[in-house]
Amino acid sequence: MKHIAEELLQAGVGKVWVDEPLAHHTTWRIGGPADLLIQPIDKEKLILAVQTIHRHKIPWSVIGRGSNLLVRDGGIRGAVFKVAEGLSHCQFEGEEVCVGAGYSMIRLTVEAGKMGLTGMEFAGGIPGSVGGAVYMNAGAHGSDLSRILKEAEILFEDGEIATMNAEELEFSYRTSLLQKRKGIVLEATFRLERGDRKQIASVLAANKDRRRRTQPLQMPCAGSVFRNPPGDHAGRLIEACGLKGHCIGGAQISEMHANFIVNRGGATATDVLTLIEFARNTVRERFGVDLHPEVLVMGEG
Repeated sequence: MKHIAEELLQAGVGKVWVDEPLAHHTTWRIGGPADLLIQPIDKEKLILAVQTIHRHKIPWSVIGRGSNLLVRDGGIRGAVFKVAEGLSHCQFEGEEVCVGAGYSMIRLTVEAGKMGLTGMEFAGGIPGSVGGAVYMNAGAHGSDLSRILKEAEILFEDGEIATMNAEELEFSYRTSLLQKRKGIVLEATFRLERGDRKQIASVLAANKDRRRRTQPLQMPCAGSVFRNPPGDHAGRLIEACGLKGHCIGGAQISEMHANFIVNRGGATATDVLTLIEFARNTVRERFGVDLHPEVLVMGEG
């Protein structure tokens, strides 16, 4: 991989690491090494890097800011593209905003509020990037991205670049076409509405205060671990089983919110996966409900 890393560096694609521990790039602070980690400086260099990796017949995958992600302890073979600061443009025009895939969802929500645009308040606590949010149709507080996305520009594995609307992206609860067809979000355009700045700020502040009181944001975690089953909440079911605070290795079901697993220090991906299965089995035995993780698991054990 070193010669390919050198080729990418000479082409000026951006930052390139060999055998880089992905624990340094995930909010859980967990994950083995990527053979090759590439953080392009802009969209054009990302496309060039994908073409280079494709030419060398190297398998690849993509991460954003590392939330909602568990990388197994063996790491990831091949190349990993980190879509971050390099794709972080943001342009408002009327009631629409075009934003790069690496832009922070929290920052975007705040900026929209300052512009007096409403519709993104639900996303004020989503810690990841725009690209990752589109990939999983991220949502909270009864809403999700499918309701405000006008279109997204996608680079597919075969090199095709397509601009797709919400219907074409086949959004459903925490899923999209991109979980079936491999691609990288380059940018997204959201359609918002005019609103009252003070009211928007009030909603964002209330949601932020609620998260601070109920979620373990001061500890390494990945956000909610399980999707909510129809008509219920995963956290309520796990808590009802008496599992708050339950530990396996360095991983713990949060004492603040049972749908969060935190890294108490030194947790491995195996610890987290074992704890996930323990919680699933316990809830299934107690309530007959099968919880489905919404965390993306990548890599080798």
